[in-house]
Amino acid sequence: MNKHDEELELHLRPRATETVSIKIPTETLRSLEKVADNRDMTLEALLKFYIGQSLRRDLAKLFSERVLESTAEVLARHIESEEEILTIIQEIQAEATL
Repeated sequence: MNKHDEELELHLRPRATETVSIKIPTETLRSLEKVADNRDMTLEALLKFYIGQSLRRDLAKLFSERVLESTAEVLARHIESEEEILTIIQEIQAEATL
């Protein structure tokens, strides 16, 4: 049996979950239900998708902010000019958003 003939197996680890209750405006809920139906998803799956997507984006932003703060601290140990440090940090930010 070669590699291409082997079956792929997906092993999912169950994660602990908690039930939460939130109030959502009725119009928003109806819109969410329409989108979920259009995507052939349950409402719960769509909400988890949206939350996960936004959470990953926000965590990535927090991480990049931490990296920039650390970079500024390291630069400050080697460069005396605050203006030069700020210029470098702004250049890094500009490059990262391209």
